[in-house]
Amino acid sequence: MIVRRASHEPRPRLISACRCKTMVFQKDVDEKIKEAIARGEFDNLPGKGMPLDLDAYFAAPEHLRIGYSILKSADIIPEEMELLRQIQEQKKSLESSKAAVEQKALRQQLSEKLTNFNMRMEHNKRARHH
Repeated sequence: MIVRRASHEPRPRLISACRCKTMVFQKDVDEKIKEAIARGEFDNLPGKGMPLDLDAYFAAPEHLRIGYSILKSADIIPEEMELLRQIQEQKKSLESSKAAVEQKALRQQLSEKLTNFNMRMEHNKRARHH
């Protein structure tokens, strides 16, 4: 005997195959994390027990955050950040320099680095607006 549902009864909800795969994947991930915790693989991570500093993350433009996060995880910094680091070093060298000839050379190098940095930032700004 076949039982038919009345037309006013809601259809039974089916979980899609995609959702099932996602759930299975999530269970696998959760299991792997639990196993890693049990083995102590997370015990000596840098910054353990410290609050996360997300200021730099949120200071970056939204469209660059993921890319910057990936680069940071790989210990690679964007060229602009490296230039900023070099500019700071150049300024410190200039402040501690006593010789006029050396100061002139340091000022020239600093000027070049600042120009390079500003050009990169302007290029990035234009690329975002187009």
